[in-house]
Amino acid sequence: MQNTSRRTFQRRLGAVLLSATLPLAAAPALAETYPSKPIRLVVPFPPGGPTDTAARIIGQKMSETLKQPVVVDNRPGASGTIGAENVAKSPADGYTLLVLATPTLLAPHLIHRKGYDIFKDFTPIGAAYDLPIVMVVNPQAMPDVTSLQQYIAKAKARPGALNYTSAGNGSFGHLSTELLKNLGDFDVQHVPYKGSAPAISDLLAGQVPMMFSDMIAALPHIKAGKLRPIAVGSAKRVSFTPEVKTVAEQGFPGFDATAWGGLLAPAGTPKEVVATLSAELKKALADPTVQQKMLGAGTVAAYLPPEQLAARMKADYSKWGKVIQDNGIRGD
Repeated sequence: MQNTSRRTFQRRLGAVLLSATLPLAAAPALAETYPSKPIRLVVPFPPGGPTDTAARIIGQKMSETLKQPVVVDNRPGASGTIGAENVAKSPADGYTLLVLATPTLLAPHLIHRKGYDIFKDFTPIGAAYDLPIVMVVNPQAMPDVTSLQQYIAKAKARPGALNYTSAGNGSFGHLSTELLKNLGDFDVQHVPYKGSAPAISDLLAGQVPMMFSDMIAALPHIKAGKLRPIAVGSAKRVSFTPEVKTVAEQGFPGFDATAWGGLLAPAGTPKEVVATLSAELKKALADPTVQQKMLGAGTVAAYLPPEQLAARMKADYSKWGKVIQDNGIRGD
């Protein structure tokens, strides 16, 4: 009887020990087999914009090395929050990823959509690109303005009389101009549009004389001489317009307004999968062909590992959230 009890106990103990080791074995197995099916890359904006274009360039390269299709899925609306919510509620298995852009990061400050928490419901994979912005004026409307200080002097001479445009209330161009207004102590009036295209159109027509635009939208008109760049928002000059000084160089040390994008996975995605995706993203962005394609789309390949992306998200969320609050900005 005692021998039978002992054998029963040993069998049960063995079963418990075996079950305890299964989760430990599963993680390496998952890492070894990932990916085994197509990866969905959710872009929370319409096709054709800089975020979409960058995602397609990066996704194509990653699909080559991961040996699985990386399919771009556009889910636009509500400053990117519709697409972000879709990813937040997807399985945390590495097969559904979000292309996070600055507007989506800042959206919770501007709109009351509570479908997800940008910090709790996602796991950073890595930063992917920077999107430089440039301050441009219509040279016919402002023939004597060739620098930021000249523009500010004109604005101070006529407080509140000059207008500027942007892609919409709460857009990055809007926030950047409001930050500059606060620092420079001048006043110009915001005329928002529904997107960059109509804003640029009226800027070219002279309806509004100035705009802080993303580089991809402004560059063709700069090259054609129809718009004049007077400052770039990033901390350093950019290769697109190397002769144009930064805002920081023109009297505002430390000014840095750079939109950017990166990849996130749903919270709880296995660490091994996140590490694989981050490594593949880094490899894709190091490819010279990818870098040239991204420059052609107005973006700059700029990889950051997960922990640095997390820090950047928190810093920008706080920085631009203060600008939004201080200026009473509401989203469209």
